Amino acid sequence: MPRSVGELVELLDLEQIEDNLFRGGQPDTAVQRVFGGQVAAHALIAAHRTVDASYAVHSLHSYFLRPGDPRVPIIYDVEDIREGRSFATRRVMARQHGKPIYYQTLNFQVAEDGFEHQDAMPTVPAPDDCPSLAEALGAPGGRSEEWEREWAALDARMVGDSTGRVSVVEDAGRPARSQLWIRISGTLPDDPLVHLASFTYASDLTLLASTLVPHGVPLMGPQVQAASLDHTIWFHRPFRADEWWLYDQHAPFAGGGRGLALGRIFTQDGTLVATVAQEGLIRRVG
Repeated sequence: MPRSVGELVELLDLEQIEDNLFRGGQPDTAVQRVFGGQVAAHALIAAHRTVDASYAVHSLHSYFLRPGDPRVPIIYDVEDIREGRSFATRRVMARQHGKPIYYQTLNFQVAEDGFEHQDAMPTVPAPDDCPSLAEALGAPGGRSEEWEREWAALDARMVGDSTGRVSVVEDAGRPARSQLWIRISGTLPDDPLVHLASFTYASDLTLLASTLVPHGVPLMGPQVQAASLDHTIWFHRPFRADEWWLYDQHAPFAGGGRGLALGRIFTQDGTLVATVAQEGLIRRVG
């Protein structure tokens, strides 16, 4: 996985093979399958490169179909579904070894004014007052070999969760809630697409883990077979992925070997900039 902002930007860049056809490279990684956030970010970039600059993406909806092979590139095939005066739609198929591994549908909109309101941002401590995610998970000195090898391009700070790890997130009606501050660990280029893609990449890292908070089981532990099944993002307002954003996560349901997680994304000034939803496999092992 990218270990610096430079490696992340390089990973997110795509090679154009033909009209509406792109190829994405792979990072140096020890994991056995491609990280879902990487595929989602690549598909977003591929689709974005096929629409006029007057459109901005406002939502993406996706399904993970097969595990990605981290040893070979991924091909992204963009289908032009619709291009109207206000909205445009694209569908992206990611494939490897001749088979689809992921589908993403995106909607784009020409900017316009309208009614406005938003949820209030929860009251939380500042990022500098929160431990690193690695430290919260028990890594000595807040550092872990796996985090440094695979996720060092991200700076994640644990605010707390429903069980009181670090601090208690008070919400009696929601037994599975978790909050983190996250940012890209370095300065990204000013290109808004790079920030959208970097956020999309990071949005898949912690969301599914919130479904296991009340069960006291780590997502990557031996007791759980875990995998993202689908991933949806609604982009509300532009923001910088290299500045702190609060990931306010909760899981309203788990059952049948699956968990559903929702996340609200706030910038430090309290602006709600995105909403994320994901359902994933959380199958009990043993």
